[in-house]
Amino acid sequence: MDRRGVLRSAAAAGAGGAAVSWGTGVARAHAQPGSRERTRGRPLRVHIVVFDGVEELDFAGPLEVFGAARTVGQRVETKLVTSGGPGGCTGRFGTRVTGAAAWDPRSADVLVVPGGGFGDRNGPGVWAEIAAGRLTRALREAARPGLTLLGVCTGVVVLHAAGVVGGRPCTTHHRAKDHLRAQGADVRDARVVDDGDLVCAGGVSSGIDGALWVLERALGPEPAGRVEALMEFERRGTVLRTRI
Repeated sequence: MDRRGVLRSAAAAGAGGAAVSWGTGVARAHAQPGSRERTRGRPLRVHIVVFDGVEELDFAGPLEVFGAARTVGQRVETKLVTSGGPGGCTGRFGTRVTGAAAWDPRSADVLVVPGGGFGDRNGPGVWAEIAAGRLTRALREAARPGLTLLGVCTGVVVLHAAGVVGGRPCTTHHRAKDHLRAQGADVRDARVVDDGDLVCAGGVSSGIDGALWVLERALGPEPAGRVEALMEFERRGTVLRTRI
């Protein structure tokens, strides 16, 4: 079966529903709104936050998705940013990231927050970022109408520490779900949870699914399907949409 073709046809026909199921998952929520949410006439501007201890695939997966969107002819601008001045960082597995731009979420439509280092409270990663407070403060101040926050893996833990998640529907890596539940978050068992201006993806590779969903929501199913095919990636699991 041509899964991508079926999904594109259903979206074009205005098929309603609570969830988009890439695999066998089933979910219920509110009906889906239209897919094109950005201001017409300008590129989709995506900023991806990086920091010491960041999980490489958490940020590289979305970077590949949004970068590939340009390859298939879409107007998408993507850049890596830090919550401080311009600079770089070292990922969890030693990858050195250089040339990240300074933090400016006012010029972004999508802000991707990856995770990393959740299992090591004494090393670099999400716990160090939460303790330092600069990133969480910057995220709290960044929230505004028109900005979509995409939390990937334990990046959702950082968003919760910033006060962005609270009791809203979300998901995260399976090892961090109990932590978020204990903090009062409404954790759902879905690969991607879309709560309007907050989109959360589960563990590590789920960031690719989350980025493809945000791309589809912003630009439509046809460009997202072309990126998926270019990457030779097949989405799985469920996108649970909880808000109109």
